Amino acid sequence: MYKLCYKILFVLSISLVMGASSYAQENEVSFEVKLSKEKLGINERLRVEFTMNKDGDNFNPPPFEGFKVVMGPSQSISSSWINGKRSFSKSYSYILVPTARGKFTIKQATIEISGDTFKTLPKTVEVTAAVDKPSDEKTVDDVADESLHLVAEVSKGNPYLNEAVTVVYKLYVSPSISVTNYRPLDNPKYNNFWSQDIPVTKHTAQNGTYQGKPYRFVILKRVVLYPQKFGSLEIEPLSLEIFVDVPTNRRDFFGGRIYTQTSKTVSAGRRTLNVKALPEAGKPVNFGGAVGDFDFSVTASKTQLNASESLQAKVEVSGKGNLKLFQLPEPELPSALEVYEPEFDENVRTNSSGMEGKVADNYTIVPTFRGKYPIPSISFSYFNPKTSKYVTLNSEEINIEVLEGPVGSSSDNSTVSSGNKQFVIPTGKQFHFIKLSPNLSKIGTNYFFGSNIFYIMLFAPLLLIPIAVFSFKKREAIASDVAGNKIKRANKLAKKYLSTAKKELGNKEAFYVALEKGLHNYLKAKLKIETSEFSKEKITAILTEKKVAIADTHGFIGLLKNCEMARYSPFSDVQMQNDYDLASEVISKLDKQL
Repeated sequence: MYKLCYKILFVLSISLVMGASSYAQENEVSFEVKLSKEKLGINERLRVEFTMNKDGDNFNPPPFEGFKVVMGPSQSISSSWINGKRSFSKSYSYILVPTARGKFTIKQATIEISGDTFKTLPKTVEVTAAVDKPSDEKTVDDVADESLHLVAEVSKGNPYLNEAVTVVYKLYVSPSISVTNYRPLDNPKYNNFWSQDIPVTKHTAQNGTYQGKPYRFVILKRVVLYPQKFGSLEIEPLSLEIFVDVPTNRRDFFGGRIYTQTSKTVSAGRRTLNVKALPEAGKPVNFGGAVGDFDFSVTASKTQLNASESLQAKVEVSGKGNLKLFQLPEPELPSALEVYEPEFDENVRTNSSGMEGKVADNYTIVPTFRGKYPIPSISFSYFNPKTSKYVTLNSEEINIEVLEGPVGSSSDNSTVSSGNKQFVIPTGKQFHFIKLSPNLSKIGTNYFFGSNIFYIMLFAPLLLIPIAVFSFKKREAIASDVAGNKIKRANKLAKKYLSTAKKELGNKEAFYVALEKGLHNYLKAKLKIETSEFSKEKITAILTEKKVAIADTHGFIGLLKNCEMARYSPFSDVQMQNDYDLASEVISKLDKQL
């Protein structure tokens, strides 16, 4: 009996020990690192996998010194129940490429599981010289590496200051793989350049060669740059993530090759331009920064008119070059001509070789007195990068003749100032004769004094006095309303600059071109700034310096962005009307603050 009891107790104790051991094994946490190889060539890849048997939080990988992460972290989770027991596994995987030869340590990774922090053991990896990799041993990532190349082609490596440089980004793809999609990771900012993107409307694959091998290439991006500083300027790289289908050695049931999808980050690499300063030798005194090949003219809408009538004088530069990045010369006009602020007109298109078109200042001129007024010749200078020489163009002198109107105060003569010279020009007849025969007639029997007309004219001034007093007070009240006057002037200014855009409502392209011109012209007229400063960052900085409200600055920049987006996106008539109303409101607010 006692022996039987001892046997039962022994069996129970063994079962308890085994159960406890099994429970402890089930609840033991495992967190370890696995390497695809511990020795590899500098041209090979290393797969690092961190695995755990329980789910955790706040996973922190090591810094991977001596390696570059080309893919990862890729996360995978597996969970299953077998005979009532749960099996769980979670892993974080990285694909690394070595950056140098030597011995490197994969340091500890950490993770929190059930409130405790666990660490992996460090591992040592040796990187040797490049090894020969048989083609049949190449991985999908190896094939993608060899088959994708992003190249930035620069039209000129040593341009002059403000000379156009075209950058074309081409993606070369080997015929052995196919690209399914891509997304930009890092767009260059083009600091120290005036830049203009040339839209690529259609990505058409073309045949070409890369490093002597046949490839297909697609143009992804075009941009025209005008360097604003001389010296060594760096173009930031464009980086893309490319998703590709790579063929494997496996085949499906019908014998077709099986493809595997992977992604690869490609970069065009940094490019440096050595920008040459414009030569000082032979630089004209009136040189304003124009670089290119231009024509210059000054024209008038009419040369004969009466006083108080108006004419239009146009100062125009046309051709190819940095048309948006210099100011037009101003004409010297006689003091007897009333001249209004010029209206800037711009018709410039930017293609792959740079800006081309014309810019003009339109002056409204109103003569006050009768006479003849010469508009002297003015000069315009530019630098031609093809010949490396400065060119000066002179306009023709224009003579304006005012036929009818009041005579000038200087003894029936009109004085025209041109530099330090005075021209005295006779106007009209120089002598007037007095009539000797007055040809008078009798008044008759009806006397004016005592008539109805006499009394009406006598008392009419008395009736006009209260009207004049009321009118004077009304004008005084309007003049004292400073805020109201500012609003009226601002609204009038907004309508002036946006008049062309309003006419083009419903025509998307023409409307947004006119809207952008109106916004630019307003800033030029109001702040007297060069067109070369018309980047969004510089506009924001200038408006912030002028203490313009942040909301109004963002509104102005947002309108400029809408003008750019409208070239590539469908905008409705409602959106155009909203942008027009917003532009009027923004210009009004800016004008009150500036």
